Amino acid sequence: MIDGTAQGARLLAGRYQLGSLIGRGGMSDVHIATDARLGRRVAVKLLKSSLASDPVFRTRFRQEAQAAARMAHPTIVRVFDAGEESVTEPGGGETISPFIVMEHVEGRLLKDVIADGPIDPAEATRIVEGVLTALEYSHRAGVVHRDIKPGNIMITNSGQVKVMDFGIARAVSDSAATVAQTSTILGTAQYFSPEQARGETVDARSDLYSTGVVLFEMLTGRAPFRGDSPVAVAYQHVSEAPVAPSTLVPSISPALDTVVLHALAKDRFERFQTASDFRADVAAAAAGQVPPKRVDTTSDVTSTLFGVNPRTTAGTEAAMRQLSVDDDERRNRTQSRPPVAWIWAGIAVLAVVVASVLFWAFNLERTQLAPSISVTVADVAGQAYEDGAQRLIDDGLTPNPFREASADVPEGDILRTVPAAGVTVSPGQEVRVYVSTGPPTVQIPNIDRLALADAQAAIEAAGLRVGTISAENSPNIRKDIVIRTDPAVGAEVREGDTIAIVISSGLITVPDVRNLPVGDATAQLSPLQLQIRVQGNNGCSGGLVTNQSLAPGDQPQNSEITLTWCSGVAGGSTGETTETGDSSGPGNGNGGNG
Repeated sequence: MIDGTAQGARLLAGRYQLGSLIGRGGMSDVHIATDARLGRRVAVKLLKSSLASDPVFRTRFRQEAQAAARMAHPTIVRVFDAGEESVTEPGGGETISPFIVMEHVEGRLLKDVIADGPIDPAEATRIVEGVLTALEYSHRAGVVHRDIKPGNIMITNSGQVKVMDFGIARAVSDSAATVAQTSTILGTAQYFSPEQARGETVDARSDLYSTGVVLFEMLTGRAPFRGDSPVAVAYQHVSEAPVAPSTLVPSISPALDTVVLHALAKDRFERFQTASDFRADVAAAAAGQVPPKRVDTTSDVTSTLFGVNPRTTAGTEAAMRQLSVDDDERRNRTQSRPPVAWIWAGIAVLAVVVASVLFWAFNLERTQLAPSISVTVADVAGQAYEDGAQRLIDDGLTPNPFREASADVPEGDILRTVPAAGVTVSPGQEVRVYVSTGPPTVQIPNIDRLALADAQAAIEAAGLRVGTISAENSPNIRKDIVIRTDPAVGAEVREGDTIAIVISSGLITVPDVRNLPVGDATAQLSPLQLQIRVQGNNGCSGGLVTNQSLAPGDQPQNSEITLTWCSGVAGGSTGETTETGDSSGPGNGNGGNG
């Protein structure tokens, strides 16, 4: 594939001007682009050229892209176009690169939102309702997503939910792509349904299971099943029951626990059958109501008829024989069995054995079992992070630090943990440790040229304190007006820090310009914004200043100063006086003639 820099100047399919790379995954790169024909901004997903080597994939890809393009719904990222493009490899060879042109959405991926921590239950239910609305629409259109996960769900800047990548997973799974490619495109094993993990045919209910996993992760900040490898996680999806979300986040309601565990049922016949049912129960739980128990009335696939399970034996010769016999024949079919007394004796012995085992189990020392069953999160709040983290590690837990500002807790000390202190968790579980970064930072407000009283009020309103106030001479800033601060305006400081203020004294520093050429003297005085008057004296020559009416040193702003200089004509009359104001004096030495 051509890299992002080269692609930036490339016109794809003679129509789409590719821009910067905005996303990269195991199966594709995503670029922002401009549709030159319609003048709109779009997102272009360039699939890996290795996928295009399979003709089955290319055919299925076109079919699925066409099906996705027919879906127009506010909760689904629109597909505008799809095709194939020749790509020149660095070695000079050419390969085919499939591409999809999609609606460009401004917002954040749900996986990035979850990375910030558990989502409030009200917001999590709102997001999952949007996902289920999209799935209800797609399932009615006959399209199963197959790869529902936080990385395929966008939250726009306005809070709208949008699901993307419909059809791509099926295009890959139905092609002759390698197992490695398929596992990459079908997402991580954390969101597999049990039937996907077993390699069975999937249907709409697989999407609902994956949505249940996403809801669990939004509520708790972690997936229900985790392991060292995808195979280990897939095994848990098939064989292990998930814990209720409230065991990880106690504030989650029992109603939401019920909804999540229903969605994560291993048997697809036991979980939600439609997206609308799932959405209705989520809405009920969000409103504080316990969802009604749903019964699948479409088929009695879990019942047994006369000892025969139709799901496993229907259609077989043995099942048909068993179901076709009459009641008399069934009653007459007996087998040799022990006497009744023996049966009751066996039951009694079994009861004694069970009672003994229970008695032994309940009387074991709790300290022998507790370490291997559960761990109570220690109260490490207020401790230095190094000490608190070591305590959690010693207890068999995994600390994960998160930074958070606090005006009350010193920097480096622990604010709290999630799960909280006292909560019982499994050994090895991750514990989020929130560590204080000290008081929050604030920006020094712009108080330049403000009156001192207004500047003090602005600093205190920003959560800062006024420090020393010093005065400084200034030719153009009035008395008691702020010249600058230390630190400077705009700097980031800690809340509560002290800010020094420099104000104008209302004075200027007048230099000694005597014995200087009159032009140089007026040049020095002009920046001080004095009212300069120049008076020539033809009793001497040389063009030098002989007198200044203001003594050198501090003088009030906008004062008047008169310079007397030698006009250079001996024996003549006194020269005329010239008022220069803010301009420079007569630099050519002819300020007055006799």
